[in-house]
Parts: sequence; C-alpha cells; structure tokens
Amino acid sequence: MPTGTGTEMATKDDPGGQRCRRTPWWKRGPMEFEQEIEHLNAPDGGALIPWILMVIGPGTDVLKGEVPVPWLAAAGLAAFCALYVCTIKAAFSPRRLPTSRLPYVLLGALAALTLSLSIGYGGNFMLLFVLVSLCAGSVSRSRRTLGVMLMPLSAAAGTTSGLHHEGFWSTASLSYGTFLSGLVVSVIITLFHAVDQLKRTRQELARNAVAEERLRFSRDLHDLLGHTLSVVVVKAEAARRLAPRNLDAALTQVGDIESVGRQALTEIREAVTGYREGSLSTELDRARSALAASDIEVVLQESGPPLPPQTEALLGWVVREGVTNVVRHSGATRTRIELHADDGQAHLTITDNGRGLTPPPPAAGTTATLQTTRTGTGLRGLTERLAAAGGSLTSGPAPEGGFRVAAVLPVGEDV
Repeated sequence: MPTGTGTEMATKDDPGGQRCRRTPWWKRGPMEFEQEIEHLNAPDGGALIPWILMVIGPGTDVLKGEVPVPWLAAAGLAAFCALYVCTIKAAFSPRRLPTSRLPYVLLGALAALTLSLSIGYGGNFMLLFVLVSLCAGSVSRSRRTLGVMLMPLSAAAGTTSGLHHEGFWSTASLSYGTFLSGLVVSVIITLFHAVDQLKRTRQELARNAVAEERLRFSRDLHDLLGHTLSVVVVKAEAARRLAPRNLDAALTQVGDIESVGRQALTEIREAVTGYREGSLSTELDRARSALAASDIEVVLQESGPPLPPQTEALLGWVVREGVTNVVRHSGATRTRIELHADDGQAHLTITDNGRGLTPPPPAAGTTATLQTTRTGTGLRGLTERLAAAGGSLTSGPAPEGGFRVAAVLPVGEDV
C-alpha cells in the first residue's frame, strides 16, 4: 500500500520514495512519471473543498457592511458553504449508486441559493456561480447531463451579471468561467476513471498472460512426459524380453532408455524456461525407434521443400503425440507417417491399422470404465495449439480401419 501523496509517495520497489521525492518534477524521467500514475488514487473530492475559500470575497462585503441586511447575507453564505461541502461529499461518496438522486437534489438547492444571493446582493456574490459549476462537474456522469446543467447555469450567471450592470466583459467572463469550471472538473474526473480502467485492464491482461503460460507449460509437460515415459516403458519391455536370449540387444535397449531419459531432462528444462523449439527430424527419428521397439512396422514418406522452424516445431509435437497414442493405445502392427508441403500448406498424417477408437480390453482387476480413450488431453491441446497458429488438427477412424491423425499448417516465415 503506497504511503504519502504527491512527490513523497513510497512504493514497494522504492520504500523511501527517494526517486520521486528528491527529483524536481521538471527533471523527472518517464519511468518516474509512470510510477506516479500507477499510484494515482481515484478522486475523492478533497481537492475541491479548498475552493470554498472563494466565499472570502462575498464574506468581506458582509463584514464591511457593504450589503443590505448583513445578517441575512451571512446566513446565506453559511448555508451555501454547508450545501457546497455536502454536494461534493455526496458526489464522490463510494456508496453512491448510479440511480442516487441525492447529489442532484443538493446541487439544485445550491444553485437556487446561489441565484437568490447573486440577485439580491450582486458584486462578489456572483463568484459563487463558479463553485456551483464545480459541483455540477462533480455530480454529472455523462456529457449530456453535464451540458444540460452547465448551459443554464452559465446563462443564469451571465443574466444575473447583466441585471447588476457589471459590463459586457465582466458578464462574458463570469458566464465563460462558470461554464469552463464545470467542464474542466468533469474532464479531470473522466481522465481519472480512464486511468483506473486502464490499470484494471493491465492487471487482467497480466492475469491472462499467467494463465496462458500455465496452460502452455501444462501442455508441454504432458506431451513431453507422456511420450518419454511411453518410450521408456516400451524399451524396458523390449529389454526384458531380449535379456534371456540376447543380452547384447537387451543392453542396447537399456542404453536407449538412458539416452531417452537424459534427453527428457534437457527438454523439460527447456520447456520450463519457455525456449524449447522442437525438431521435426528428431521427433521422426524417435518415432521410428519407439515404433520399432514396440514391433510396429513404420512407413515414412516425406516430400516438399524444407519447412520453417516454427512449423517444424508444431508438427514435431503432432508426431510425438500421435506416435505416443499408437504405442500406448492402438495395438497396431503397422503405422504410416506422411509429410508433404504444397500450395503454402504443410500436411502431416499418421495412420495405424490398430483398433481405432475401441479401448483395449480391461486388465485383470480393473473395469472398462477405467480405460483411457484415444482422444485425450494431448490431442485436445494440440488442436488448440494448431488452431492458434492458423492450422487444424483432425483425428478419428481411418477409412480402411485403424486410427488417423491429420494436421494442416500454413507454411510461412513465422507461424
């Protein structure tokens, strides 16, 4: 919570408020002004209360006995001061409802009293119209309402000045000053509200950015760990099968497990820092290795020009997720991966001859309701990610049986 006001404001980053307090306003840099704007509070009417000192002019006339019935004029000034303060407080009250009529009632009473005093006494009493205009600018909540109040108020000030034969320039100055005072107050209040809305909007954008980063991290972590753990499990099973009859082949699989684990640690660190750029060729090599370790025949077809790094990164995620689903869920014996680029688009299709959308039979001690379906969090996350890049991802049964995942991405310099 900031303490102090004006140039003595302290912040969390600058507890003593040194940068704002010791630097004259004409020497401050942009960052210091931004800090002051950041800590601006909504107006509470306190800045308008000192303007009541304008009653010193008509008060002096009363004390000098230059007006008829001085006691009545003094009572009128006292009532004016009370109404002025009450109107300002009502206009800026935090409990004020949009439909509240109290500020308008007080403003009407203040305007009527001012008109009566000005007509009755003239002279410095006509300066009270300026204070009424300040209240009108504080009370109004729209330009139309402000205009409806200021125009008759300004006209009344000019007419009253003319009745007392104050001269053309005095009359014009009073009328113009009355109108301008309310207008300036209304504009300043509007600017304060605009700054407040901008600060709330910036806070909301910051919260959305944090939520988006959390979503990105959860997607990356799901894709990274899901694929990596699937490869580790498959290669561990292969090592277990090979160990009794071919120790060297089993040790090769164990070495692959170690390599996959080390690479997974590197990728997770990169994902945490937000700088991971997937390599499509690397993902395709891993896909071949994981499918071969699962005794799944893989056919890979590539055609077309090289793809931009961002397009490759997104398609690498599709290969990772698609192959993970094939290894974990499909029960397939053959998988086909096709990649080609033409007409400004890159197409990637992963098709298997497995069981399609049918879940695998329940394991012993489990029920069918506990099985994982093919269309899970990974595919949904990839669909959202490709859609954000202007592409699309579709998944479902292949025409010749099995399951098919197809991704389409625009090919550009930066996707």
